[in-house]
Amino acid sequence: MFQTFLIGLREGLEAALIVSILIGYLGRIGRTREVRAMWWGIAAAILVSLGFGALLTFGPSTLTFEAQEFIGGTLSIVAVGFVTWMIFWMARTAKSLGGELRAAADKALDGPVIGLVTLGAFSVGREGLETALFLWAATRANATGTTSALGLTAAAIAGIAIAVVLAWLIAKGLLRLNLSAFFRYSGAFLILVAAGVLAYGFHDLQEAGVVPGLHALAFDVSDAVPPTSWYGVLLKGIFNFSPATTWVEFTVWWLYVIVVGALFIRSLRASPAPAARPAARGVTAA
Repeated sequence: MFQTFLIGLREGLEAALIVSILIGYLGRIGRTREVRAMWWGIAAAILVSLGFGALLTFGPSTLTFEAQEFIGGTLSIVAVGFVTWMIFWMARTAKSLGGELRAAADKALDGPVIGLVTLGAFSVGREGLETALFLWAATRANATGTTSALGLTAAAIAGIAIAVVLAWLIAKGLLRLNLSAFFRYSGAFLILVAAGVLAYGFHDLQEAGVVPGLHALAFDVSDAVPPTSWYGVLLKGIFNFSPATTWVEFTVWWLYVIVVGALFIRSLRASPAPAARPAARGVTAA
C-alpha cells in the first residue's frame, strides 16, 4: 500500500501545487474573477481523470483472459513511460515551476477566457491521467488476497488528500518544504516502483502469449519468501517483487533500473544551481 500512497502523494502534491500557484498568482494581481474560469477547467480535468480510471477498471472485464493480459501489460508499459517522463520533468523543473506557471497564466490572460479554462484543465489533467494510469497499473500488479484493490486505492486517495493539505499549508506560508529534495528522493524511489510495474507488464504479455519465456524462471524463492507471508506481501507491495521471476522480468527490471537510474543521477548532477533570489513563500530550493 505504501507504493500507491507514495504515487498519490507525489502526483497529488504536484497537481495541488500547480493549482495553488496559479490561483494564488491570479489573486495577487487582482484577477479574482478569472479564478472561476480556472476552476471550471480544473473540475473538467478531475472528471476526465476519474472517467479514465473507471474505464481502465471496468472496461476490459468482459474480454478473454489473454486479451485482458495483453491490454494490462501494454498499458502497464505505457504507464511506466509516462511516470518516467514525469520523474525527469519534475526533477528538472521543480526549482522554476512557479515562474513557468506565472508566465503561462500571463499569456492566458491576454486572450479569451477559454485560455484560462484550458490552462487549468491541462495543468491538472496531465497529472490526473498519469496518476490514474499508473495507479491502475500498480494496483493491478499488487492486488492479492491479502492486499485488496480497494485497500490500495484507499492508500492512494489518502496520499492525494495529504498532498492537498500540504499544498494548502505551503501556499499559506505555514509550512516550508524543500520541493527539489522531495521530488528528487521520491523520484529515485519511484524508479524502483516503475521497474516492478514494467516487469509485471511484461509478465502480463507473457501470460497473453505475446512474449515468450513464461516458464523460463531466473529464480524461484517461493519456499523462502512465501507470497502470502508478511515479508512477501511487503516486498510485493513496495517493489512488485515476485518470488518466481522469469528471465524476461528479471532482465527488464535490471535494465530499467540501471539505465533510468544512471540517467536520473546524471540529470541531477547536470542541473544548474538556482540563481540567488528570495525563496517563494513556503517553498525552499535545493
